[in-house]
Amino acid sequence: MSKTVKDLTAGTAGGIAQVLVGQPFDIVKVRMQTSPKGTYSGMMHCATGILKNEGPLAFYKGTLTPLLGIGVCVSIQFGALENVKRYFAAQNSAKAIGGENGATLSGSQLFTAGVVAGIANGFVSGPVEHIRIRLQTQSSTKPDYKGPFDAIKKIHSAHGLPGLFKGQAVTFLREATGYGVYFLAYEKLVQREMALKGIKRDELSPVNAVLYGAAAGYALWAVIYPIDMIKSRMQTDGFTSATGQKYKSAIDCVRTVWRTEGIAAFTRGLTPTLIRSPFANGATFLGFEMASRVLNSW
Repeated sequence: MSKTVKDLTAGTAGGIAQVLVGQPFDIVKVRMQTSPKGTYSGMMHCATGILKNEGPLAFYKGTLTPLLGIGVCVSIQFGALENVKRYFAAQNSAKAIGGENGATLSGSQLFTAGVVAGIANGFVSGPVEHIRIRLQTQSSTKPDYKGPFDAIKKIHSAHGLPGLFKGQAVTFLREATGYGVYFLAYEKLVQREMALKGIKRDELSPVNAVLYGAAAGYALWAVIYPIDMIKSRMQTDGFTSATGQKYKSAIDCVRTVWRTEGIAAFTRGLTPTLIRSPFANGATFLGFEMASRVLNSW
């Protein structure tokens, strides 16, 4: 099995773990991000409202899309990341002098690898998250879509590919910025652990994989949360003025939200995100690291 196939497979394992752990928190975040100001007094008000009005299964509404799509997204992330890391490691080794460790990547190289991973991921995560958000925010009594495939069919039929890729520009901005920081943080923590203990990567403790993944997740959201909020607004907005379109562009969305709701709107829904982040991101890296070990042993 080639290294790339192993990376993609291990990334899929990480993505599935991320969705199963993080989905209930994500729906609360999206509802709080996209609902009118004053709809919810806080995270618990939103969560209890969903539970009371829609039942416990509502926390996994739209899960099929991310389970399939995010598995692919995380697979692409890690596949792109590991390939760029190998490219830089080969460059470093060719330039290494007097026993320098060329395989150890610099911070700028790790950030660049993360940016490439994020952009590659964005081609899939944009439409996947768009469909997921449409399903998460639709009425439970009179839904517009029966499921993810019905949503894809109806949106494509009415608005073509641009409809499916709604909010794509801000998605690319979020992915490039966020994953540059995300993988930089995780890889630097792993490098530090390996150097301090004199161990190889496959000797990294599962507990540390979870802890470093959690830390990377917090670094990610510290950078991208306002961007993510704008993305959610764009992806729940109407497609045309006839269907209730509020925002002409991402910039117009930023200006409108700032003017009508104030700066607090850019952090609405942050609490469930911060609670979700260590579990979902810890699970992602644990899934990737453990799956990589199994695959590399074959």
